[in-house]
Amino acid sequence: MKFKDYKYERTNFDTLKSEIDKLVEQLKHADTYEVFKTAFDKADEVLSHAESMYSLMHVRHTIDTTDAFYDAENTFWDEHIPILMGISSKISKIVLDSPFRPELENEVPMTYFWKAENALKSYDEKIVGDLQEENRLVSEYEKLIAKAQIEFEGETYTLASLGGKMDDPDVATREGAHKAYWGYMEEHESEIDDIYDRLVKVRAKIAKELGFNNFIELGYVRMNRFDYNADDVATYRKQILSDVVPVATRLYDAQKKRLGVNTLAVYNNGYEFTTGNPTPKYDKDQMVKIAQNMYHELSEPTGEFFDYMVNNELLDLVAKPGKRGGGYCTFISDYASPFIFSNFNGTAGDVDVLTHEAGHAFQVYSSRNIKPSDCIWPTYESAEIHSMSMEFFAWPWMPKFFEEDVEKYYYTHLGGAIKFLPYGITVDHFQHEVYANPEMTPSERKAAWRKLEKQYLPHKDYSDIPFLDKGTWWFRQAHIFSDPFYYVDYTLAQVVALQFWLRLQNKDANAFSDYYEICKLGGTLPFRQIVAKANLKDPFSEGCLADVMDKISQYYDTIDDTKL
Repeated sequence: MKFKDYKYERTNFDTLKSEIDKLVEQLKHADTYEVFKTAFDKADEVLSHAESMYSLMHVRHTIDTTDAFYDAENTFWDEHIPILMGISSKISKIVLDSPFRPELENEVPMTYFWKAENALKSYDEKIVGDLQEENRLVSEYEKLIAKAQIEFEGETYTLASLGGKMDDPDVATREGAHKAYWGYMEEHESEIDDIYDRLVKVRAKIAKELGFNNFIELGYVRMNRFDYNADDVATYRKQILSDVVPVATRLYDAQKKRLGVNTLAVYNNGYEFTTGNPTPKYDKDQMVKIAQNMYHELSEPTGEFFDYMVNNELLDLVAKPGKRGGGYCTFISDYASPFIFSNFNGTAGDVDVLTHEAGHAFQVYSSRNIKPSDCIWPTYESAEIHSMSMEFFAWPWMPKFFEEDVEKYYYTHLGGAIKFLPYGITVDHFQHEVYANPEMTPSERKAAWRKLEKQYLPHKDYSDIPFLDKGTWWFRQAHIFSDPFYYVDYTLAQVVALQFWLRLQNKDANAFSDYYEICKLGGTLPFRQIVAKANLKDPFSEGCLADVMDKISQYYDTIDDTKL
């Protein structure tokens, strides 16, 4: 069945509540484990159906935020997701306290119980109004970003589609595109400040209502960080500063040398070579065909998976007016279908979507039959291992996308992974500062961001765009608004993925089979155990970062970047 034929029907919450209430009674009064387990499975099916309707709506709404029907449905779900959380929590509470729990633990992964405990800690009926407000504010930010219509060089662009011009080989075009992009943000500075200020305040209020000291504590519970805490992350940030920032600085210095400049102006930051950045040589349809061949050659499971995605039209890839920015992969459990959403704009990032988001999709496709449905996806930092590692497993096929630019692609792709780590840590550290001090003013928040940039990203030079020197780069980082604390996860996964890259460089025959094994595990184990199952080092472990960076530095010693 093709995606366009997937049927969306607004969930009737009166009916849903009634169904769950009946199942709660069955769970409560079950006299045998078999009766209890039947009711448990039915509850999972009922809740999973409601979540499927939300996911289907979300995809269609983000593809076209101007569509009146799905805009109204999005508003409905902004109001009702907190109610769904409440309905779901009734099941969690009964299951956690049930005398049949020990028997259920023999059949259901422990991560289910840990997630259920966290769901109860992060929800109470008294905060429903605040959760609804939080959702409304996130939607307000997303619409503000999606509705941008920027006139540039006689054409109209969205913020996403302008990305191609921001890396254009012509310096005047690059500079103009950056100024147009940030001009839109500056024009809406007070709105973005206000949205975020209200988000911080409402999240701080929710945390206090639930009995947490601050939103940082609640944020970690929401993120289901089972086997590490804020202290571990703070130590890890210090290791990024000592072990990664010097390697990233080396790459930025080499970039300045190649470009013949003393400092990296903001419009040169993403521009790597005077001869132009590597770009894919084909249009969307041809790239999908190349990707399909690639996944067939990589392995039988990846080939079967990508055929399923293409045949059922489960990819929406091209930037267009009204489409939300960014890229994501989601899962529609009623149809056992992943869905890939992105905004192609003619850059190397288009190919990265076909590997990164496909990595997510392959993982969830591989674990789609796990029960309960809460355990199909792993927690966020584990999920990003699959996506970031797939980018490296795809390297042997990159010549087909980039042709004569492929060596440039390898250099910038690996370099981008290194450069990303300090940026990811900046996003994480910023949010710790913000939620530790929720009364900060918008200008104090921006100053805090700029101070952290100078620490982790010392190459940044905003003299051409003073607006950014105020500390506003984070305005473009949607996660800060929609998914607080979801960012250090990318860096942890990147360190794991880089270890897969090292194994591939060493022609390790077991690398892909280890990868496939952890894809099939889904969310049945916490992060550090998943890493161990892949026969890789935990990023928090002593010496892990230093070792990985040392080996990557040795690799760069063998490359003459001036000849790329």
